[in-house]
Amino acid sequence: MRDLKILTAVLIGCLVQVYAVQAGKLSIVIDDVGYHPHEENAVLQMPEAVSVAVLPNAPYARLMATRAHSQNREVLIHMPMAPFSKQPLEQDTLQPDMSSENIQRIIRNAVNNVPYAVGMNNHMGSAMTSSLPGMQKVMQALTSYRLYFLDSLTISNSQATRAAIGTGVKVIKRKVFLDDTANEADIRHQFNRAVALARRNGSAIAIGHPRPATVKVLQQMLPVLPADIVLVKPSSLLNEPQGSSYVPPLPVKAQKDGFTGSVKQCKGQCGYYVGRNR
Repeated sequence: MRDLKILTAVLIGCLVQVYAVQAGKLSIVIDDVGYHPHEENAVLQMPEAVSVAVLPNAPYARLMATRAHSQNREVLIHMPMAPFSKQPLEQDTLQPDMSSENIQRIIRNAVNNVPYAVGMNNHMGSAMTSSLPGMQKVMQALTSYRLYFLDSLTISNSQATRAAIGTGVKVIKRKVFLDDTANEADIRHQFNRAVALARRNGSAIAIGHPRPATVKVLQQMLPVLPADIVLVKPSSLLNEPQGSSYVPPLPVKAQKDGFTGSVKQCKGQCGYYVGRNR
């Protein structure tokens, strides 16, 4: 009888270990942090595995990065990069034709403005990330800071992974944009897509924003994650297979500009804030 109990305990332990290995890993990153601390503080009430990407020239960049880090939360630099669309840009937006020296200067300032950052992802950036020479300059600059790069994949032919070859910079890729619309049902659908992808592929990264509808959906759904899904920080996925599939955002007719209050009419791929316009 005693031997049977021991054997049962061993089998249960083995099953738990196998289950842990097979659990789908879901990472959630909240972009555009640093402009609205009151709203963004709601993100800091979520599980610490939810990470924040901070705009380096936002007025509260240092404050929000410091608060997030104090919670053992992962901090990324949300680096403005040139889109194809014509629109107002953040200060020090990286452009494909910039010199290596200028890109190094901008990234150095961003690192100083966003303390405790361990990674970087692109804010907009379709024009920049689709430029191999431009992204090679970015990856060379990142080698000095040991930052990983989270490719937001705002365009299907992003050159980020190719540009990182030989630099030592690790690249991971988003799979889902949570909130290309402000509709809670859409956000919930996108969250479930991320869960399904994590379950199917072993891991998935979802990107969202500190807007009320997104916060509400995450507050509802994170506490009831399926038992076979574990919430993780992006850096824990650096050695996971990333694949090459491009998952486009949902089509949107119009989006509210989170910085000026204006309403922009979007053609093609658009999303929340100026920063979601690719």
